[in-house]
Parts: sequence; C-alpha cells; structure tokens
Amino acid sequence: MSERTMTKVTKMKQLLSALVAWTALLMTAPAHAAAPGITGANKNPTFNLTAQSAFLNQPDGNSVYSWGYGCNSSSPPTGFAPTMPNQNCPTMQVPGPTLIVNEGDNVTVNLTNNLPASAGNTSILFPGFNVTTGCGATTPTGVQGLLTCEAAPGNTVTYTFTASSPGTRAYYSGTQGDLQIDMGLYGAIIVLPANVPTACNSGVHASNMTAQSTSSQAHPGVMETDFRLAHAAYDHPGACYDREYLFQFAEMDLNIHNLALAQVTACTAAGTPNCKLDVPTEPYHPSYFVVNGRSMPDDMDPNFDAVYPHQPYNGNPHMHPGELTLIRVIGQGRWQHPFHEHANHVRILARDGNLIKSASDTWDSAAGTGTPALAGPLLFTTTTTPGQAFDGIFYFTGRGLNWDMYGHNPSSADANAKLPCTPDANGYNTGAPTAINYFEWCQDHNKPLQAHPFGDVPAGGPATLPDPNIFTNGAWYSGTPYLGPDASLRATNAACANAPATGNNAGACTPLQPANIQANPANERGWAFMWHSHNEREITTNNVFPGGMFMMMLVDSREFVIDESQ
Repeated sequence: MSERTMTKVTKMKQLLSALVAWTALLMTAPAHAAAPGITGANKNPTFNLTAQSAFLNQPDGNSVYSWGYGCNSSSPPTGFAPTMPNQNCPTMQVPGPTLIVNEGDNVTVNLTNNLPASAGNTSILFPGFNVTTGCGATTPTGVQGLLTCEAAPGNTVTYTFTASSPGTRAYYSGTQGDLQIDMGLYGAIIVLPANVPTACNSGVHASNMTAQSTSSQAHPGVMETDFRLAHAAYDHPGACYDREYLFQFAEMDLNIHNLALAQVTACTAAGTPNCKLDVPTEPYHPSYFVVNGRSMPDDMDPNFDAVYPHQPYNGNPHMHPGELTLIRVIGQGRWQHPFHEHANHVRILARDGNLIKSASDTWDSAAGTGTPALAGPLLFTTTTTPGQAFDGIFYFTGRGLNWDMYGHNPSSADANAKLPCTPDANGYNTGAPTAINYFEWCQDHNKPLQAHPFGDVPAGGPATLPDPNIFTNGAWYSGTPYLGPDASLRATNAACANAPATGNNAGACTPLQPANIQANPANERGWAFMWHSHNEREITTNNVFPGGMFMMMLVDSREFVIDESQ
C-alpha cells in the first residue's frame, strides 16, 4: 500500500470515529473555506486561460486523469481575491479558476487549447452573458463549433462580454460537453454588485464585524479578517451577508476518464496526426462525487494545499451564531444533486444571477430607495441542477434549543459564565456585540442542559458530561465551548488530573478529548452540522463511506477566530 493510500485510510478511520459525536466534531485541520479566485484590471479585466490535462488526487489514493482550465503561465493573473497564503493559479485546475469581476466590467477571456491533440477542439460557454467571440472578428482566432467559437489544438480563441448583472454563474466547455465537462472543464464567475446598499454596512452587519474586532471580549487583541468579496450579493439590501462560500458540485465517471487516458496514450504512441478520441459517455456510472473538485474528507483540508496541486479550492464552511452566510452553489455535472444543509433551511436569493423578488418589491438599486421584498423560498434541501447556479443565505443562532448553548451558570466564579442576556425586539442579545454570547437567544438563557443531572462537572456547567460507567458510544469527542464557559480547559486529560478527590465533584471529570488527539487550532470547537447529498451513494468515494459530496458547517463560538485564509 502506498504512503498516500495509507494516509487516506488513516484519515477516513479518524473521521468515522469522530462521526460518533458529529454534533461536536473535532476538526482535524485548521482549514476554512471562502470564495477565492482571480481578478483583472478594473473595468477591463482580461483572463488568459489554458485547457490541459493533469491528475486529480482522490481520498481512496487514486489519481484520476482529467482535463481542466487553468492560468496561462506566460500571462499570470493580475490579482487574487481575497488574498490568501500560498494562493496560486495552476495551469490546470478543477474546477477552473473562479473569475471575479465587477458589474459593468468589459471582460475578455483568452483560451489556449493545450489539451492532447487527439482531444480535438475545446471552448468555453458563458451562460447569461451576451458573448462576442473570435470567430466573428475580422481576423478569426477560432473555429466555429456547434455552440460557440472553439480553439483548435495549440491555438487560442477570444471571448468578450459585459458583466451586465451581479450574481454567481457557471462557465463550462461548449464542445462535446458529455465528455469534456465530465473530464473537468468547468468553473465559476462571480460578478460583484456595483451599488452595495448602505444597509449592508450598518446595523447587525456592522455589529457582526465589531464582534470580531480587537476590542472583542471574545478574543481581545486579535481581529478576524473580512474575507467577503462584497457586502452584498446583489444591488439589494435583502442580499446583505457576513460570510460567503462557493461550492461547485460535480461527478466523475472513472470509466470515461480511464478510456480517455488510454486513447490519448495510444494516439500519442501511434504518432498519427488524425488520431482522434472516441470515448463513449453512456451508460453513465459516476463513482466520484466532488465539491470544488475534492471529496470528503479532502474538502476539509486547506485551500491551496500542496497535496492537491490541481484542486486548490476546499469546501469547509465556518460561521459564528447570528451571521448571515452567503452560499454560492453551482451544479456543474450531469446529475441533479439533492444537497441538505443541516441546522436550518437555506433562503434562496437568486438563480443564475436573477434575484427573486415579490410583486411588492419597490427597491431602486440606482437611487437606493424603496421597500425591499424578496420572494426566494426556504429550502430544506437545495437541489443543484446541472448548469444552474443559485445564491442563498444560511443562518444559525441556536434559537429554540430550549437549553443554554453558552453554558451560563449564575453561581459560577467565571465571569463569562454569568454574562447577561438582554433581548432585543426579536429576542436576541444584540446590544453587546463584543460579548462572547452576542446573538444569544435569550429565552434559553440560564437553562441547564440537564434538569436533573447525574453528578456535576468540576467547574462552569451547567452541562453534565456522560458518566464513564454508562458510555455506550465510545469516547466523548467534544470540548465545545457550548458545554460550558471553561469546556475548552476541560477538554484534555491533563485538566482532569486536577479534579477534586472529594466533594460534590469528586471523580466527575470526564476528558472531552482523548490524549492522543490533536486539538486544532487553539482548542477550537463548535457545533458541527453535516452538509451532505441526500442521495446516499453520493456521500461515498468509490462506494466507500464517508466521502463524496459531504462537508461540515462548523458554527464556532465567538471565542474563536475564524481564519478563512486557509
């Protein structure tokens, strides 16, 4: 067994153990997601892309021959957004580079076909935009295909269009799509709004930024970086958000990829100029189901991790209670994927860049006046339709749990355990944005997790840890700050060594974290909610669970800094 395969097997075993207590999952790497991509010159961005082949690493240790878009090494991108460590734009990646532009920009994309000659022509479609191609130029730079202008092997074709409206959209090959899209030729375009409503920079959104500032009681002296590309997804106050993530769903049929590799190899060996691929794409039996080019658990590793040189984007969302999290989702494959976000419904803002409004909406984007009224549905499962994109808002506060998720205890000596909760008009503690319990649902304040607990914890509380004599599900992988204000301190075996030998708390200390497990970063813990496909086969990798379209939304206590640079 190879070293890489052994590493993957070990990771999957660790994940299976952690899933026993998935609501308090111990994250194995300080990896977070965002919506990273490449930018261009203001108003007239130019993106120089290539299409070429490489191998994609998978959790089962397999490397799958694939095609993808990437950056032309002789004309690197002029900028990245947001700026992240180790950020790069490979000459081939899956999904392709996310193109980040502004509403009204005149966009130019130059595509060079560096695929094997036997693969023939390739191209890019930009649905939703009025595109001018090189085939219509006085001096043509491409070959007219069935759907768009194509680049012959070794040649370049140019596409130009105006980013006429904000939102999230897909781009993908317009040449033999049944083959080339499955091979990996797809990507995303994010168009940022020209007029961000002033409401997005005030009220609760301003308070959410204040809560993560250097003045925050939660983590004094440390400030979270704002990784939003904009403060609104659209020119509308109903589209304000506090965090954002981009997820592109696709699947891969390993038989198609293996046949393509075999035929490319044979054509190259034959040396015949007219040798062309003839890869059957039906019947279609995908065995890999990917989010941003990766499968679980790889999607929880950092962005731009060197282990995945051609899969730079991860899928590992984090948030704090009370934040509005924008999710940009694109169905890039051939199948529809029913994706379920645990903990709350997702409110759909728009589809394919079209904001869903009600008849009563009178908002004037240019004037910044009117009454906003969006009409997007709340969805229990967000279906990712092939070729379609949507923008949605996810929100979580802990409201209605009927117990105090912040572990308050008026009799505790810990000041954080006695933080007040003053409800606003909606019942939330929003008057103290620098407090750890900012946005607490006050109706549940000071309610113990167990009304009649078995024993007690050494300090803090009110949560009572399971008695080791009645464990049935193995060790307790938790340490969440939501199990008491000092739960992180109680998360190690060393802390339990100081448990009193006598008194009410004698022998009651149960280690939340086994001694052989690393806590990352800085003992970070939170509520972990599974986000996954509701098609059971799609949360496997080559029929092995866990894998596929599966990630975790970690709702972090405000004690912890969310570092989205990774």
